[in-house]
Parts: sequence; structure tokens; C-alpha cells
Amino acid sequence: MRHPLSVSLVIPMFNEEENIEHALACAVEALERYSSEDYEIVVVDDASKDRSAELVEREAAVNPRIRLLRHEVNRKLGASLKTGFAAVTKDVVLYMDADLPFDPDVIGRALQAMRVTRADLIAGYRLDRTAEGLRRTIYSYFYNTLIGLLFGWPHRDINFSFKLIRREVLEAVELKSEGSLIDAELIVKAKNLGFTIQQLGLDYFPRTRGRSTLSSPGVILKIFRELVTLFPEMRHPKRRDRPAPAEGSATSEPASAPSPGR
Repeated sequence: MRHPLSVSLVIPMFNEEENIEHALACAVEALERYSSEDYEIVVVDDASKDRSAELVEREAAVNPRIRLLRHEVNRKLGASLKTGFAAVTKDVVLYMDADLPFDPDVIGRALQAMRVTRADLIAGYRLDRTAEGLRRTIYSYFYNTLIGLLFGWPHRDINFSFKLIRREVLEAVELKSEGSLIDAELIVKAKNLGFTIQQLGLDYFPRTRGRSTLSSPGVILKIFRELVTLFPEMRHPKRRDRPAPAEGSATSEPASAPSPGR
């Protein structure tokens, strides 16, 4: 019988008090089903101003597989993911937004797809995007097309938060984006370093609670600024020889002990 892959789930979080407890409950249920309880959840709080961190601390006190890392100042999505990725310890890493844009139970399908295709990274795409509104649909179509034209590899939904990644990919790819370019940077650099990427269609659930800032003008402007800066090394990335330490001023909460070993 095959030993299932151990899984690290990274959840970037900013002002998600209406969603984070439910997201953790759904994630734990799926991870216990598909990883034989060999999992960890790393929540990165990007200087939330609400009760988000407090709620995660409470969950971590009950489940030692949950860890909370905190930024002292708000550093945006890319910085949060880099902090989380640097802290993981399991075989594969899943990145998921706190508002549950997909059912975490699909990790079972994704793990099976990774085994069957021998992929290094499974990237999810939304089967139906109409629920998020015309403006965001047009923006996403334009952005996906632009990335495909610039880097020669079409991707259906490069900013969707479902990414299941073998840890050796994260150890080889040096990520520099602090903002929402992080998804494209990860995919493009991994592909150009020779890793195998497969795409998997998933049902998408638009946010029903809390407020998203990922399509704000400031976020979009930061994407294009970083794209101009990082374009040369995205085209011709260099493989990192060893994992880098976590960046910035993230601190681990004492209530969140490291997950048990395998």
C-alpha cells in the first residue's frame, strides 16, 4: 500500500475573522481524510486589524498541527506566501485563500492527479468564472492572455489560489514578488526551470463574507510594476541550491506548536 504524501497547507490571511474558523474546519476535515493526519496548516497573518489572529490562536490551542505566523506590518500576498512557504515541512504544499474559493476536499483529486501525471505542480483553474462579475472576468482574461504572450505558455487561470506544489519546487524557485504577481512568478519560474505543471479544473465559490482587495487598482498597479522589474529573471530563472530562511518580521505564535513528525 502506498504511503500517502504528507501535506502542508498555507493560508495567507488579512482581516478574515468572518471566514478563517470555517476555512480551518473544512481544511482539517479534508487533510485528515487524504493525508492520514500527516499534515500541517500554516496561517500567515498579514497584520490583520480584526480578530483573525485571535481566532487562529484559539484553533491552534486545540489542534497542534495548526501554526500561526504573523507580520508586524502589512506586506501583501506575495510576502505572506513567501513567509508561509519558507516554514513548511511536508512533502507537498497547498496554497489556499481564507475565503474558501474551492472545496478543500478536492485535494484528494489533486493528489491523485499528481501521482498519475507525475507532475511537480498542480495548478487549479475555475471552471465557471461568471459568478465573480464582468469586471473581474475581463481583468483575469486579459492578465492570463498577457502572461501567456510574454512567457510562451498559456495558463487558464494563473491567479487562482489552488496550487499543489512539491516542496522541492519551492526549494528550487526563488520568489521575489511581494504582491499578487507571486502566482505568475511561481508558475513561470517553475516551468522555465524544467518542472512539470498540470492544470486541474475546479468548481469556484465566490466570496460571500468579508471584503477582497485583490482586484483593487493598487494591487493591479503593483502587479505590473513587479512584472516590469522581474520579467528578465522570470524568463531566465536560476535554480536556488538550498531553501532560504523566512523573509521579513514574521513571528510564530507560542500557542502553535510545530506539527508532529512523520
